[in-house]
Amino acid sequence: MANSSSITHFLLPLPGTRQLQLLHFCLFLAIYLAALLGNGLIITTIAWDHHLHTPMYFFLLNLALTDLGAISTTVPKSMANSLRNIRDISYSGCAAQLFFFLFFISAEYFLLTTMSYDRYVAICRPLHYETLLGSRVCLHLAAAAWACGALYALLHTANTFSLPLCQGNAVAQFFCEIPQILKLSCSTSYLRELWLLVASGCFVFVCFMSIVVSYVQIFRAVLRIPSQQGRHKAFATCLPHLAVVSLFVSTGIFAYLKPPSISSPFLDLVVSVLYSVVPPAVNPLIYSLRNQEIKDVLSKLIPGCSQK
Repeated sequence: MANSSSITHFLLPLPGTRQLQLLHFCLFLAIYLAALLGNGLIITTIAWDHHLHTPMYFFLLNLALTDLGAISTTVPKSMANSLRNIRDISYSGCAAQLFFFLFFISAEYFLLTTMSYDRYVAICRPLHYETLLGSRVCLHLAAAAWACGALYALLHTANTFSLPLCQGNAVAQFFCEIPQILKLSCSTSYLRELWLLVASGCFVFVCFMSIVVSYVQIFRAVLRIPSQQGRHKAFATCLPHLAVVSLFVSTGIFAYLKPPSISSPFLDLVVSVLYSVVPPAVNPLIYSLRNQEIKDVLSKLIPGCSQK
């Protein structure tokens, strides 16, 4: 039986054959480059055009930064292992990976909650928009999201890696994830982290309910808009955000709260990819394809870029 003091590295899984390892590398490379390109274009577009210096696009820029951070924390290491045919990640590297992944993912969730409030104020209280969401308020909300993400990540990382690990060092996931680290802990010592997860789940639920309440009020207000064009414009700005929230929250909750009876290595891998790899690559498409303002600016930045 190993303990945490004797563990110097963890072992991440690899596909069985060399061909599958190279396929894994190519797939993750394609997704990673798509995430870099899409989020990079959103950040550049919003920073370059002063017409997009509004609360909605300010929060979208921060969301793109969290997407880049989250996918850069996990995917490059997995690609490097597949390319080099190794499984190792150091103890400190695993702790750092867990911290930064939780930091970016939790900051993204807080930003999504803030963005739902932004849409609520813009549609339900448009006359008070400048007052309720001035530049200073937006900076404070974004700073609070990043600070809460850092605190959340620090608490979970410190608590997880303070647990004695006595079930080996093989992590059944392509990156260091809390549920997989807990499986390595002693059977009587992981209750502290479970209580912290429960407390975090309650906080996540409160944020989720605030998003739900915001969108209930938004949809009620939109349905009262007399013109069809006005309703279409309101839905066009809200539905992409709702799609991102639904994908992110549903897969994340399932990954951390699914019962052990339905857990399997393949299912764990699919769910983890859905909430950690897919959203950073898909979010730019969801936001940009339905946003004419972003497409107009991109057409100026990139000659020949379609405005369709």
